[in-house]
This record gives sequence, C-alpha cells and structure tokens, in this order.
Amino acid sequence: MGAYILRRLLLMIPTIVGIMAISFLVVQFAPGGPVEQVIAQIQGQDTGDRLSGGGGDVLQQGGGEESRYRGAQGLDPEFIAKLEKQFGFDKPPATRFLEMMWNYIRFDFGESFFRNTSVLDLIIDKMPVSISLGFWILIVSYLISIPLGIRKAVKDGSTFDVWTSGVIIIGYAVPSFLFGILLIVLFAGGSFFDWFPLRGLVSDNFSELSWWEKVIDYFWHLTLPLIAMSLSAFATTTLLTKNSFIDEIKKQYVTTARAKGLNERQVLYGHVFRNAMLIVIAGFPGAFISAFFTGSLLIENIFSLDGLGRLGYLAIVNRDYPIVFGTLYIFSLMGLFVSLISDLIYTWIDPRIDFERRDV
Repeated sequence: MGAYILRRLLLMIPTIVGIMAISFLVVQFAPGGPVEQVIAQIQGQDTGDRLSGGGGDVLQQGGGEESRYRGAQGLDPEFIAKLEKQFGFDKPPATRFLEMMWNYIRFDFGESFFRNTSVLDLIIDKMPVSISLGFWILIVSYLISIPLGIRKAVKDGSTFDVWTSGVIIIGYAVPSFLFGILLIVLFAGGSFFDWFPLRGLVSDNFSELSWWEKVIDYFWHLTLPLIAMSLSAFATTTLLTKNSFIDEIKKQYVTTARAKGLNERQVLYGHVFRNAMLIVIAGFPGAFISAFFTGSLLIENIFSLDGLGRLGYLAIVNRDYPIVFGTLYIFSLMGLFVSLISDLIYTWIDPRIDFERRDV
C-alpha cells in the first residue's frame, strides 16, 4: 500500500501542473484582461468586449504608438506599461506561469488585483459559507438516500420502486439553479409567497439574536438553497444504496439467516445493512467534495451567498486572475487528495481490494 500511495502522490504533480497549464493557456486568449478593465474604467466604456477579434492581440494606434489594447487611444504608453508591470504582464507568459507555480507550491497566492487583499485571506473568509452548504446538503442527501434506497431494494419491481425511480430521474435531470429560481419565484417574494429570505446566510441583526434565534435564522436562510441543491444530490446515493442492498440480499448468507428463523428486519439490519453500506460509507469523502463543489457557483449567486462559488464567479467576471488561479489550485489539490483518501477507505473497509496490484 505504501508504494501505491507514493505513486498516487507523485502522479498528483503532473496532474495539477497540467490543470493549471491548460487554464493558464485559455486565459491568455480570453478577451478583456485586467489591463483592459482599468482602461475601460478610465474611458468610461462597457467592459463586456474589450478586445476585437474574440480575444486576439489586436494592434491599434494609441497615443501615437501601437497598442494591443482596445480603447487605449490617447493614453500615455508609459501609463500602459505601468499597468502591465502592475499586473505582471510585462513578462513572457512562460515566465509568469513558472513563477506562479513556484509561488503556489509554497501556498503563496499573492494579492487580488482589485481587492487589495491576499487571495488566501479571501478564500479563508469565504470558505465557511461553502463548507456549510456542502456539509448540510450531504447530511440531507444521505438522510433521504439511505432509507429510500433500502426501501426501493426491499420493494424492487413494485409500484413504489417504479414511481420513486421516476421522481429520482426527473429530479436528477432538472438543474439545481433552475429549481432554485422556481423556489425564489414561489416562496421568496417572487410572485406568490414571501416566506423565506432571498439573500445571505444570516440576517443583518444576527449578532443581536439569542442562540436559539440564531439557529432558527441560520436554517431559515438555508432552506431554499438546500432544497434546490438536494433535488439532484440524493439520486446517485439512492441508486447506489439500492443496488448494493440488492446484491447483498441475493447472497448465500442471507438465505442461511432466513433459514435460521430470523425475520426480515433482523436479516436486513442485522446482516445485510453492515455489508451493503460499506461502499456508501467509503464514498463519503468523495460525496462531500462533490457537494462542496457542484452547484455552489450558481446557487451561491442565485441566493447571494458570499461563498467560494460567488467569489470565483466575480473573479472571473472581473478578470481577477490571482483569485481565479488560487481557487482553482486549491480545489484541484483538494479533489486529488480526497480521491486518494476515498481509495484508502475502500481498502480499509474491504481488505479484498488491493490497488497495488492494479495500474494507477
């Protein structure tokens, strides 16, 4: 197992470098960088499309000299040069990428272009909101998925199994952000009821509330985002639980337990449950990361939750590259480590699994 862990750790290096390199390359061709942002603000222009030709380096006359930035006409070339130096664009792309990766290895993500705050401080500040969403959506989805999956396994092929499968498929197919918009229209003062708050994780007077009022206020704000995200989150775990239980129910030890006179409840929860739940439990770390990442960007923006998803979205819109690459690096690193942890949990729960005998 030690050799397998070492191989996986070494494999993370080219993986993370490849992810960052592809993202860095894409950004080089993206229109409207931070220099164009400043120029557009100075000129009082719209920031939607700052480079003609869809992102190429278009040469235009500006201040008597050629400028590759649209809207730079009449601006002092020395001012443009200072902007490039401020944002680090006075160096070749390869040099900038290598310097960025060297800093990221030491977890030095620099400062935001437009917020005058270190990227790491911003990430730490926004992370509790995203972790809160990921944690509760995971709890809610498991509380729904496991009992429902067991019931579907016991009633396999019945009317209950068929119609619940239909509901699960529909729920999985509907995008969470679309369902979130529907919830806002129905229950957050859109067109019908005004029962739930539209934005934020807590109320403005949260600090003035008693502890039990804080708990109620917190979950009051979480209700609609959790419902929107849980619609599709429990589908995979439900089907995984059902299939795992069906596989165990068909095994010989279940027949033996029934022959000994045990009732169905004793067989199901005394023998089948422990074995069938192994694969579900082993996938818990991966499920948490999935709940932490997926849907958070759109849901946080729809419900104005100030988490990592919203931070990343605003960074992309504003071309705040240190935040974009910093969050991407951390998310990718977390995903790779959690994937390794999930594999190790599988081998711990089921010793029959041996990754060392398989190619990584």
